[in-house]
Amino acid sequence: MPIDMDAAFPRYTDNDPAAPIWCITPEVDGCFHRFFDTSPISPSGRWVALTRLPAEDRMPVPGEPAEVVLIDLETGGWQVAAQTHGWDTQLGAQVQWGASDDELFFIDMDVEHWMPFGVRMNPATGERRDLDGPLYMVSPDGKTAAGPCLRRTRTTQKGYGVVVPPEAIAVNSGAVDDDGLYMTDTQTGESHLLVSFARIFDELLDADEYGDGDLYGFHVKWNLQGTRLQFVARFIPRGRTDWASRRNMVVTMRPDGSELRLAMPGAVWARGGHHPNWTPDGEHVMMNLKLDGENMRLVQVRYDGTDLRTMHDDLVGSGHPALHPNERSVITDEYAHGALANEDGTTPLRLLDIVDGTETRVALIRTQPDYEGDEKVLRVDPHPAWSPDWRYVAFNACPSGRRDVFVADLGGLV
Repeated sequence: MPIDMDAAFPRYTDNDPAAPIWCITPEVDGCFHRFFDTSPISPSGRWVALTRLPAEDRMPVPGEPAEVVLIDLETGGWQVAAQTHGWDTQLGAQVQWGASDDELFFIDMDVEHWMPFGVRMNPATGERRDLDGPLYMVSPDGKTAAGPCLRRTRTTQKGYGVVVPPEAIAVNSGAVDDDGLYMTDTQTGESHLLVSFARIFDELLDADEYGDGDLYGFHVKWNLQGTRLQFVARFIPRGRTDWASRRNMVVTMRPDGSELRLAMPGAVWARGGHHPNWTPDGEHVMMNLKLDGENMRLVQVRYDGTDLRTMHDDLVGSGHPALHPNERSVITDEYAHGALANEDGTTPLRLLDIVDGTETRVALIRTQPDYEGDEKVLRVDPHPAWSPDWRYVAFNACPSGRRDVFVADLGGLV
């Protein structure tokens, strides 16, 4: 990039966007990009890697394949790079890039044993290497994949692991010593359990508060430097199924498992918060949080739990926030049923200036699909993600009621 996007894709012009925006999937339906912490745009800026659902108008079926799709930003063409049985409705097949355009990562699954595993693929040649362990997010150098048990994540929330039959999901009883955060060498394929829930419990948690329940893994994120990981662990009290009783926490560590710290305790998160992310300095975690118990704001905290503070006292927190390296521009979105959403299903794509306290509405676009599914597992979250060069933002939306992926050029705004 920059590429002449107008030559290859139609512009999105509804509701007076504040930046040029293109729909990059006008000819291929059911596509979406992964999450707000990895860019679907390749390191060179030419390709976009997406997951394509087998259907948008029904719930997924265990064992049916989805597709890994590549969009060529230079020509507007697209191709199916691979099929996969390892996917779910919110993060797809965890499709993401490594250090170059020759490294594409995603998850697949052995449906005979319902065992998901990571894949490293060269999309130019089709050569692939199946890995021994799970893959949620790959390190910036592409050498190490980190992830929780992708089957167990469905215990805490559907849509973020892999679609498997209920009987294929292992159950954790307490803080077990055989589940937690796994690390996989993407060159050798070898995998090991880096940090167990038993260790997290013993070193970081109060036994009186967390003794009567079970711990499971959820989101995993590398910082940009590849020097620290954050791991969202979820505590589910025994005999309780309501969301309010659960406790989310952010645990951080070095890639070798050292310096295990609790950045965001469950009691603080429980004031009302969501979607932690690394800041570009690699030392702080940011997220939406009602620090005062009432007003949703963007906050940041050091990886060890110190220096918790708001990033701006007045700006409303929402959606999936990601901070630009200029240390002032935050891109974020809103849920289709969130406080900033409209009755017609449109939601804002927001660019926040945490220095001046100003907001630019980059776009107002429909994000409520025709069919949201049970427990809204087929909802469309925009998940805005910065490109590798920090000029563009890719996001999901559905102006027609079906999934599409868009790219916005924010070069004139940041």
